[in-house]
Amino acid sequence: MSGGEAFWAIVPAAGVGRRVGAAIPKQYLPLAGRRVIDQGLAVLLGEARIRGVVVALDPHDALWSQTAFAEDPRVRRVAGGAERCHSVLNALEALAETAAADDWVLVHDAARPCLRADDLARMIEVLREDPVGGILAMPVRDTMKEADAAGRIGATLPRERLWHAYTPQMFRLGPLREAIAAALAAGELVTDEAAAIERVGRAPRLIEGHADNIKITRPEDLPLAEFYLQQQGRIC
Repeated sequence: MSGGEAFWAIVPAAGVGRRVGAAIPKQYLPLAGRRVIDQGLAVLLGEARIRGVVVALDPHDALWSQTAFAEDPRVRRVAGGAERCHSVLNALEALAETAAADDWVLVHDAARPCLRADDLARMIEVLREDPVGGILAMPVRDTMKEADAAGRIGATLPRERLWHAYTPQMFRLGPLREAIAAALAAGELVTDEAAAIERVGRAPRLIEGHADNIKITRPEDLPLAEFYLQQQGRIC
């Protein structure tokens, strides 16, 4: 059990990322003098209130040992699962061995290297007294269209209440663990932690971050991420 208020981070990193089209998983691609995953881990570990990070990896991962934080005592490796939700639940189970059920957990995508330290710090400050938790997000700026089954526009959605969901997503360990386990038991593969919390009837808070907190999904995202890191003054 941990004493007092505690914050932990989880980084699900068991995916392959086929859309990037690289020979190695996208989290291990080089980016601005580091690997993609190292850029995000540097920000998480740079936040003094985060006590440790659990990284969920493919059991056969042979590249993690080459990363900057593989031997860092604050970082723990666990086996990931078939989907993101399985990896996060595995990490939560491992974390529950030493952390308290009411400790805060921040789940951050391994492929989001441009997280800003000030966004992370502000998120913790805003949510630490929140009864539910919440996520970093950005209001939608473009007109949003809903497609029909034929690939044509079925409806135009009002964008005033639409947000892009980013990470980190921050919730208490116990409730998040229970929510994801319940979703999986019902056969639902929730795509993010907020969806699991929403499923049990709770409403996570939206914390506006910066649009440069992009997720690497396609080859063209890498030079864009490098540009953003340069703008942030984080080029090694």
